[in-house]
Amino acid sequence: MELEIRKVVTICEETYIEGFKKSSKPVRIAAALAVIKNPYAGKYVEDLLPLIKTYSEKLGEILPQKAIEALGISGQEVEAYGKGALVGLDGEIEHGSAIIHTLTFGNPFRSQCDQAETLLPSAEKRGAAGSSLDLAIKHKMDPKIRSHHMTFEVRIPDAPRNDEIVIAAVVTSSGRAHPRIGSLHKELEGVFPS
Repeated sequence: MELEIRKVVTICEETYIEGFKKSSKPVRIAAALAVIKNPYAGKYVEDLLPLIKTYSEKLGEILPQKAIEALGISGQEVEAYGKGALVGLDGEIEHGSAIIHTLTFGNPFRSQCDQAETLLPSAEKRGAAGSSLDLAIKHKMDPKIRSHHMTFEVRIPDAPRNDEIVIAAVVTSSGRAHPRIGSLHKELEGVFPS
């Protein structure tokens, strides 16, 4: 199977005011999305290993790198991350899941984010070209840090075509602008925000 990437799209957002209040620092989020050929579109294939071997490791390396570069930071400065797959109409959600739910995708991603430890939160769905995908984001070291629980909506007007998959990696250099709901650590200790 041959690696076929039609294009890579990078989306960067900086939020300065949230909830009618200026943020102490901009909330900066970047996502890199690869539009790839789905060789299994329109047919059922039992063995997805060739798809995994063709795309997982390569995309697990290049997409986080492009997202981190878009923010102009180092992997050490990444605080939270996530991943996603949007499968074209002739594919199965399983095709996108096969690519992103592997150690060959996740380990290079975590490595680039300064040896991050948490599982990468994910979003997968099937949709037509221009469909949106809401990428889940969580803290890279501790999933109980709620200030970094966010989503980032992405879309590409001409993708995915019916025989394509959009694979996404998202990173952020901070949590939400004004987090006030407290940590799950504190809630588990019986301490609730006032």
